[in-house]
Formats: sequence, structure tokens, C-alpha cells
Amino acid sequence: MTRVAIGFGSNLGKRRAHLNAGLAALRKRAQLVGVSSLYESAPVGPVEQGAFLNAVAVFEMSEEPHLVLQRLLAAEQGRGRVREVRWGPRTLDLDLLLYGDRMVQSPGLTIPHVELTKRRFVLEPLLEAWPNAALPDGTLLSSFLPAVQDQVIERVGPWTAGWWARAWWRLRGIVSRLARRKPFAERQ
Repeated sequence: MTRVAIGFGSNLGKRRAHLNAGLAALRKRAQLVGVSSLYESAPVGPVEQGAFLNAVAVFEMSEEPHLVLQRLLAAEQGRGRVREVRWGPRTLDLDLLLYGDRMVQSPGLTIPHVELTKRRFVLEPLLEAWPNAALPDGTLLSSFLPAVQDQVIERVGPWTAGWWARAWWRLRGIVSRLARRKPFAERQ
């Protein structure tokens, strides 16, 4: 079995439902090892579109990388993904980020993912789900975090929790914002 990291993203429709469906599809033939929290981030690229909901899941898999990629594409299509414009909006985007310590360079598949070390919305959730993740050469991915700290992402809360946990994270965010405000007496 090989440890595999998959990036999840969605910015159309019911984003959380799309991510959950992608996770459910992958769990049918792989052992889930860990999941990150959900993060919200601005889209990358020239196309104007809504914010993305992002996460990473880590699995133990025995399938070869190209077969994993086929399963990812099938899961995307199952959620109505249409590839019309590069970096355009999508119901579900699944990226094969890492496949153990293997490197793959072939048409349609590059492992590690070519943008892995340049995007905070990928690195931060990946390191939450797999804290000691490394490139095939052994370089810890945590060493790339300082270079992307200027990219804005927001931790939304737990991914696989029930409604009560989502409500807790929303309430926590509201309380945090209120705590940063000046007391009423000081605002007058």
C-alpha cells in the first residue's frame, strides 16, 4: 500500500456536498488515513469566479498512479465537472498531489503536483492531514510554508463533522471577530 494525498476543491453549487461526494467515491477502494479541515480561498487564474472550498484527504492505496487519476476524473465527471476554460469554475476538482515517494512525468499526470509547493490552499491542508509529508527527494513540505504565508486562506472548520461542529466553528469565528473589536465605550 502507498500513501497518497488528494487535493479537493469546489466553487460551484453545494461545494461541501461536492467534496463529500468525491471523498465517498474514493473511500470505496482506498483506506482513508486522514482529512484536513475545510479552507476557503480565492480562485487562481484570470477567470472571474467564486471562492473555492478546499481540503486534502490522505489514503492508503494499492492502485497505480494512472489508475488513481482515472478514478479522480470519473469522480469529477460524476459531479458534473465540465472542462471548458483552464482554471475555470468547477463543481469538483480532484488533484493527485503525492503518491508515496514516487515521481511521475507523463502526458496528463505529474507527481508531485506541479503547483504543490506554491499554493497555501494546498500546502496547509495537506500538512494538517499528513504533517510529515515530503517530496520524493525527502524535502519536508513544511519548509515551503513560509514562502506562501502571504496568500490568504481561511479555515472554515472540520470537513467530515456533523451540523453541530459546523455551527460551533461558525460561532467560534463570530466570537473571535467580536473579541478583536474595540469595546463599545472606546468606539464613541
